[in-house]
Amino acid sequence: MTNEIIPSANRQKLVTQGFLIPFILITSLFFLWGIAHGMLDTLNKHFQDMLQMSKAQSGMIQFSVYTAYFGMALPAGYFMKRYGYKKGIILGLSLFSIGAFLIAATTSFESFWIFLICLFIMGCGLATLETAANPYTTKLGPKESAERRINFSQSFNGLAWVIGPLIGLFIYGNHSNVAGEKLSSMILPYCVIGGTVLLVALLFVFTKLPEIKDEEFSNNEPGPDGTAGSKPLIKQRHFVLGVTAQFCYVAAQTGVFSYLINFVTDVNQHPHFDVAYGPYFLSIGFALFMIGRMSGSFLMRNFEPTKLLAGYALMCCLLLPVVSIGAGWISLIALYGVFFFMSVMFPTIFALGIKDLGPKTKKASSFIVMSIFGGALFPPVMGLIADRFNMSVGFFAPIPLFAFILYYGLKGYKVKSVA
Repeated sequence: MTNEIIPSANRQKLVTQGFLIPFILITSLFFLWGIAHGMLDTLNKHFQDMLQMSKAQSGMIQFSVYTAYFGMALPAGYFMKRYGYKKGIILGLSLFSIGAFLIAATTSFESFWIFLICLFIMGCGLATLETAANPYTTKLGPKESAERRINFSQSFNGLAWVIGPLIGLFIYGNHSNVAGEKLSSMILPYCVIGGTVLLVALLFVFTKLPEIKDEEFSNNEPGPDGTAGSKPLIKQRHFVLGVTAQFCYVAAQTGVFSYLINFVTDVNQHPHFDVAYGPYFLSIGFALFMIGRMSGSFLMRNFEPTKLLAGYALMCCLLLPVVSIGAGWISLIALYGVFFFMSVMFPTIFALGIKDLGPKTKKASSFIVMSIFGGALFPPVMGLIADRFNMSVGFFAPIPLFAFILYYGLKGYKVKSVA
């Protein structure tokens, strides 16, 4: 337990002098893709109602976006290795904007599959941004504060998740059954998003960003903490387990986020609410998620990130059975607790997974972003369970995923020294 508290003498400042403006610009990217994801999780129930779809079918919304992460992460990583972080960010913003404009332009077709294709294009942009921004953030200050820095940036991602469902309220306001108008309320929000993202892309074009170089080691020279920078990624145990842990986390997170509205509106749940209020409940959950990230970044000044990760994963394992038993308000409060305790997991796992990888950092980041594919697979699974039983029972499914994250926070994160 002696290593659990970090002495104040060893605390590092958040951002290196001269990197504050780049840090602010990069943090704005976390906010932008948070808006996109926050809106995404309001669409499941909307499509179920407007196009008469099952929960499992609506889970294809998440499948299309997170499949883009799987397909785009490595190409984005190679692109940035050749052209740098800045051009990678501009590419990601461009794809993000194109996807949003295409969604707005094709709503009159009322085709779920066309919508999924547009979401896939937007997802390619989001994947590129995450491949660039997450590792770039960790490099803008001392290595010792990398986990705290990425959690701080991701806090603004959490703020955007709160706003996203409120935008979804505008979408839910459309109850038209006229052919060609059922999805018309999606036009304005996605036009605004596309235009905003395009303006941010232009800002990056005309802003000078430092090109952060990854540490380089010679073939036989040990890197920091005795690790070997030349070891293949597949032999970097903390990285391999980090990819697995991130897969588990995003799978669990996406399932929980996607079906909260179904949970609070399920007729088998007591109390249950009108679907029109669903986005409010989701926004409350995302507010707790944001508070968790902000407070987590603060706590990491004094507590080891790995201990915080393990403790939060344990709490999720304990709270989900309470959600699943359908105990009314107690279950809803427990579900909100899961939102809070999930908060620090993605950025912390990301920072731990790429730790001490030297010149392989960009490639490693691509693989970790690819692991977000877990978010494509899990919502349909939870949807099938909910369709077969009820929504409460579906919340048993993420428990094994959080159990693996608990293991990673206790032991799996450790960087093994050279044999």
